[in-house]
Amino acid sequence: MAHHALDYDLDSVLPFAQSLIPGLSRSQDMRCIGLRKDGQLVAAAIYEGFNGENMWVHLCGAPGARWMTREFLRAGFAYPFLVCGVKRLSGYVNASNAEARRLNEHFGYREEARLQGAGPEGDDVILYVMWRKDCRYV
Repeated sequence: MAHHALDYDLDSVLPFAQSLIPGLSRSQDMRCIGLRKDGQLVAAAIYEGFNGENMWVHLCGAPGARWMTREFLRAGFAYPFLVCGVKRLSGYVNASNAEARRLNEHFGYREEARLQGAGPEGDDVILYVMWRKDCRYV
């Protein structure tokens, strides 16, 4: 049986996330939750842009890895909503990334806006929001 552990060390988790999210740059207020399976990073939630009401999240998982554990999901939503006390959690996805869109919508994120032509190669970017009151994980 696989052993899972959470990792909060930005110096180890951010490079993993950057390998899966092109253009993700370190910011001063960045925080993270990584998920290790048998010692190897398989998923990461990277948080930034906390302003008291909102923060941004970047979520990624290693292709083919089974990383959506109950513990990781609970920790991933508890941090912004219970620890930081934000009312909303925001994220963005390229419209052509059907898998990421499906995952966001499965978690309960709702499309809030579309930025036409704002993504790579002129792709639309979809802004998603999860409101604390609608989050079923906390």
